[in-house]
Amino acid sequence: MSATATRARRRPVMFAAAVATATALGAAALATAPGAAAASVPLTGYELSWGIKESYRNYVTGPYTKGTFTDTDGASQADGNGVFTFTDGQGTYDSTNHTLHLAFKGTLVAESPVHGFKRVLSDFQYDSATGVLTADLTADDGPTQQDVPFAKVAAPAGSDMSGLDTTLTTEAGAFLGSPSYAGAAGDPLSVVKKQGTTSPSPSPSESETTSPEPTSSPEPTSSPTSPASPSESETGNPSSPKPSDSASQSAKPTASTSPSASTAPAPSKGDIADGRLTWGVKESFRGYVVGPVAKGLITASDGASQASGNGAFTFADATGTYDTEAGTLSAAFKGSVNFTGHQGEGEGGGYGLDLTLDNVRAALDGGSGKLTADVTSLGEKSPNVVLADLKGASIKLTAKNDVITVNDVTATLTEAGAKAFGGFYDKGAALDPVNLSVALTKGAELPSGNGTSGGGSGTGGTGTSGGTGGTGGIGGTGSTTGGTGSTTGGIGGSMAATGSNVPVGALGAAAAATVAAGAGVLYALRRRRDTQA
Repeated sequence: MSATATRARRRPVMFAAAVATATALGAAALATAPGAAAASVPLTGYELSWGIKESYRNYVTGPYTKGTFTDTDGASQADGNGVFTFTDGQGTYDSTNHTLHLAFKGTLVAESPVHGFKRVLSDFQYDSATGVLTADLTADDGPTQQDVPFAKVAAPAGSDMSGLDTTLTTEAGAFLGSPSYAGAAGDPLSVVKKQGTTSPSPSPSESETTSPEPTSSPEPTSSPTSPASPSESETGNPSSPKPSDSASQSAKPTASTSPSASTAPAPSKGDIADGRLTWGVKESFRGYVVGPVAKGLITASDGASQASGNGAFTFADATGTYDTEAGTLSAAFKGSVNFTGHQGEGEGGGYGLDLTLDNVRAALDGGSGKLTADVTSLGEKSPNVVLADLKGASIKLTAKNDVITVNDVTATLTEAGAKAFGGFYDKGAALDPVNLSVALTKGAELPSGNGTSGGGSGTGGTGTSGGTGGTGGIGGTGSTTGGTGSTTGGIGGSMAATGSNVPVGALGAAAAATVAAGAGVLYALRRRRDTQA
């Protein structure tokens, strides 16, 4: 049954009871009668405005996806790839609890022949009592799933239902093609009464003269994270529903228990003798590169290594300076990491994704700092790109056995970093945390761990290595060989593992391409070489 037919069937049932009540009791009864009779006042003429998520809109209509949004049945989109409006909102107002439930007309289709996906959203319904926005969802040619929780909506302040914060659900992440969307902040949502509309009730109701005041429903809680990702934040932080993001699975360095070979403590400032930095860039991106869509390869070289199971990267042989009294540290690390994927057909076909990070540097001052690297995308190099803002747990740098160790440093994507990643991550997106340790003397022993076990390069292939290592982007629930959650069969494995109610069959491998926006696909990284050829 089509979404329109379903909506037509559902709404008369809902409103019939309200109309019958209004007719039997009259306006005075509605205003004064206690109990259930006073709790159901029919509403009409409302509009819902919501953009889903700006980065997703930009991805769909971008120069590489070349997709479109089509709005019909009462839906419309603002100019400049703006927000969507759904009209003719009808429902009921509970005058006892001051809550409302509204259903809106409008169908939205996001489609890209290039990336082979089609997503249909219709029958949006907002319930202020639960703080949930639902929709009917159809992925590609699969069956329509009705009343799927799509976003959690912050409680309105009195009768003002404009600019409400939203958080995308796990189901939304699965439908849009990326588990990292689960828990990510969506665009603000507004519900307004269109001027000049009248109540469908046969008798006028004074309750319709002013907008009802929904009670403050509990603030929406973060949606469950993807199995292996504490995340995105996705608030979106990897352990809460963040815009996604997922935390690194690398082992945390522990302070060395062996005494330093140095016979005298290091001075409070000087040159760094050695050191290493461990960083996974972004777990969902690593999973995407080696997954069933990109079918790519990750190669660590020139002093860098990667932990087994498609884990985090370690950059070694640090040089630089430190000052423990001032709380400053500046270190450069050796090593290069290359991500390739989306190889063209035919012998010697090029890659649509070819990204290299090297000359990684970290600077801290009073607990805050920057992570910088040289970025090469499709052969074009951009030096000294500040990829992330860093924030440590302490403003102090303390040396133990002539070694400074700083773990779990929060890394947040900068504007320059977002551009380096093709604009498919928003500025402020959570990246994997950074662990670093530097030796202040030549005899000092760096802590073991740092997630470097295995080393070498992480290979991709068909994306059948499921595992519990992380969300794995669109490739699955993880990329550790073995374990749980094999992604054989495309994105279906990934979606099932997120706990989504959207059927696996409806989310074929083509759907995986939509993760480019929020999950961090770099497939669309500026193909300047192609355009210049």
